[in-house]
Amino acid sequence: MFREMRRSKQLLPKEESVKILESCPTGILAVNGDDGYPYTVPVNYIYEDGKLLFHCAYEGHKIDAIKRDDKVSFCVIEKDEVIAEDFDTDYRSVIVFGRARILAGDDERMAALKGLIDKYSKGYEEKGQKEIAEFWDSVALVEISIEHMTGKCGDELY
Repeated sequence: MFREMRRSKQLLPKEESVKILESCPTGILAVNGDDGYPYTVPVNYIYEDGKLLFHCAYEGHKIDAIKRDDKVSFCVIEKDEVIAEDFDTDYRSVIVFGRARILAGDDERMAALKGLIDKYSKGYEEKGQKEIAEFWDSVALVEISIEHMTGKCGDELY
């Protein structure tokens, strides 16, 4: 169903791909947008147990697209260094394909928000709880169940 990577020597082991997903602050979400045009948007996210989670508003381009078509891809770039004199790039990145769903249960929504606070606002948990209480009714949480993941690196990294 998913294509094999053409340059298999550059394929990262799954464990390294997971480390990249766990450590990077921003990923690019790609959805099937309006009128069939792809729509990509950077989001902050967490990786937990083979899933990606992020928050957004209940209204807007990305949530409308997810409601229409749950198939998404997600890209994270850990390293991107152009080597001008070699006409090459050192890079490490991960691309994920999966299905997105909007979380509905209070427990799973709260767990996702706490995970985001743990990753992005360590030491501000109390303030984070106040934010959660203030915006609880207006924040959507989305989970991407990963169906396929490919990590890739430039030739110079190995």
